[in-house]
Amino acid sequence: MYDWVVLWEWVEIAARWTHVITAIAWIGSSFYFIALDLGLRRTPSLPPLAHGEEWQVHGGGFYHIQKYLVAPAFLPEHLTWFKWESYATWLSGFVMLVLVYYLGAEMFLIDPTVMDLAPWQAVAMSVASLAFGWLVYDRICKTFVNADQTAVMASLFVVLVGMSWFYTSVFSGRAALLHLGAFTATIMSANVFMIIIPNQKIVVADLKAGRAPDPKYGKIAKQRSTHNNYLTLPVLFLMLSNHYPLVFATQWNWVIASLVFLMGVTIRHWFNTRHARKGNPHWTWGVTVVLFLVIAWLSTAPMAAPRDEAALSPAALRHAAAPGFDEVTAIVQGRCSMCHAAEPVWDGLYWAPKGVVLETPGQIAAEARRIYLQAGVSHAMPPGNLSYMEPAERQAIVDWFHAARAPGVAG
Repeated sequence: MYDWVVLWEWVEIAARWTHVITAIAWIGSSFYFIALDLGLRRTPSLPPLAHGEEWQVHGGGFYHIQKYLVAPAFLPEHLTWFKWESYATWLSGFVMLVLVYYLGAEMFLIDPTVMDLAPWQAVAMSVASLAFGWLVYDRICKTFVNADQTAVMASLFVVLVGMSWFYTSVFSGRAALLHLGAFTATIMSANVFMIIIPNQKIVVADLKAGRAPDPKYGKIAKQRSTHNNYLTLPVLFLMLSNHYPLVFATQWNWVIASLVFLMGVTIRHWFNTRHARKGNPHWTWGVTVVLFLVIAWLSTAPMAAPRDEAALSPAALRHAAAPGFDEVTAIVQGRCSMCHAAEPVWDGLYWAPKGVVLETPGQIAAEARRIYLQAGVSHAMPPGNLSYMEPAERQAIVDWFHAARAPGVAG
């Protein structure tokens, strides 16, 4: 019988790889164009209607770039659109959300100790929250489009703090911070799909029709592009946070997530100021370091309590009832629990790796899939086989996991 769990893992790997590739393309082009835009210079040799120009050297050659703030007098035959990077990043990210958190809701999305949700309820809340984020953000931007953009960012920060608290109040810690990243990334991608590209298409249509384009469309697109620039670094942090329990599995995870957005602003402000040749604001690094130290201090709060045995999911109950569970429990407790414990006894470890605690039968049953993939199918765990897990013990884990998936196992 083919191992569909392994196949599913490879589907997730392919989706994650695609997501990383497209994200690199989108973030790279975004950072480049913001730096280019800030570095433009006005020179006497500029053509009519041109806003600025920049000379750059790369790859053994020189580039002469000119920007038209509204539009050139004519439309060139070849026009490159930068949009598919954004679309592909969001779509591949949503596929990951479905594969890992929606279809694996009982394991990754829901924590009964936080809120006891049915999978369909958790998924509905997730989807609705992503749509809510765009609607609220878009209304804020349209309300303050002619105001000081600091007011827009301050208003958005209030929304992000509120969503940080909301997500950590309904989902598992890991899922909460991942969702906050998805919430922000949805805003960013919707900016491209709903505002930036449509506005550019209006300008192109005006040029083709021989009309003078309205500069307001460029102004609005520039506003949204700048917001995306400042939101990128926090999104990257939140997407990586699921690997670090010190970020997601603490009492103050929602505060940590909120402060990460401020760090993103200070870091990008330094780069943007430098690219605009407006000085070297070293104070931004001081503020960033202080924020980082505050986050590190907050992370020392007690880790989230391990899942209660009475709150096991149906899947975990099936694994607990499967033949061979007692043997696997003894194997895991003997080979893994010295590290995967509420208080690890392995030198140099102060928290369980990835926040996974494997001390009780219930905790082992709840992490059945991970144990199977990490210590059964592969030899990733224990790392370097430091606790000398035998081949027969790995096979026992495989047999137990397959037995739990066989028809007739109670749960």
